[in-house]
Amino acid sequence: MKKPQGRRWIGTALALFLGTALFAQQDPQFTQYMFNLLALNPAYAGSSDRLAIKALTRHQWVGFEGAPTTQTLTAHSPIVNESLCIGGTIMRDAHGPVTQYGFMADVAYRIFMGDNKLSFGIKGGLNLFQGKFAELNPQTAGDQVFQQNVNSKLDPQFGFGIMHYSDRHYIGISTPKLMHTEFFETDSLAFVSDPGQKAHWFLTGGYVFDMGVYHKFKPTFLVKAVQGAPVSFDLSANFLFYEKFWLGAMYRHQDAVGLLAQYHITDDFTAGYAYDITLSPLRNYSGGSHEIMLGYTLGKPVKGIRSPRYF
Repeated sequence: MKKPQGRRWIGTALALFLGTALFAQQDPQFTQYMFNLLALNPAYAGSSDRLAIKALTRHQWVGFEGAPTTQTLTAHSPIVNESLCIGGTIMRDAHGPVTQYGFMADVAYRIFMGDNKLSFGIKGGLNLFQGKFAELNPQTAGDQVFQQNVNSKLDPQFGFGIMHYSDRHYIGISTPKLMHTEFFETDSLAFVSDPGQKAHWFLTGGYVFDMGVYHKFKPTFLVKAVQGAPVSFDLSANFLFYEKFWLGAMYRHQDAVGLLAQYHITDDFTAGYAYDITLSPLRNYSGGSHEIMLGYTLGKPVKGIRSPRYF
């Protein structure tokens, strides 16, 4: 695909995105979601029982002009009697001429139920939207949608989640962006911004099975739902070898397949990588999607808590 054609394709796709009801996911997606749950569910805060910091960068459809890129930085820790936990998420998500920044704080309260915990979390902060629409070359000349930029549209955002988990399992439901926000403030473009940012709902779960002394198996799932788009889901199968090395495969319904790996360099420091390739015709024009994650935990493990963690 030549670059001019790529620009026209992106312009057409963006026009459909802004001018009609959205039939796709708006929020960024992660292949290593099972190791990055705070970005989806604030109830995950404190689950490591230490200060846990994770950084992730995702580059989707590499080689395709204007393809999505996402970076996240999360941190969370228990603070009061192991029941009250706090966290934070900084996210940058860019695709085509649109860039969004999220600055969110997380608070979770955990109820201890023997070896299990039931956690309730809330997430609140700000979303910064930027769009360089005037720099595009649309197929329809004079289209008013592409004659103005959105330099810095700042909106409040709120979300919540619930999670039940132990050392061996987790299941949770959440919506990290519950508030509906518009993409434009101009009254004359109200018809364009009508879809706006919609609430996304996530159902996540996973379990760790023993497969002998040195090997474990962890299947996980992620179900995503948003108004105006069909329900979609991710499935993964991960194997842990000698408490050090994760290796797995994933399937995203009607979208992508991929491989992922994570290595515990020490009990406190991990590095992960994922590669997935789309099942759509876009695979003919891109080199797939790459995702890199680094994680670090600080402080001494709580008595009776194993390290490293399984999720």
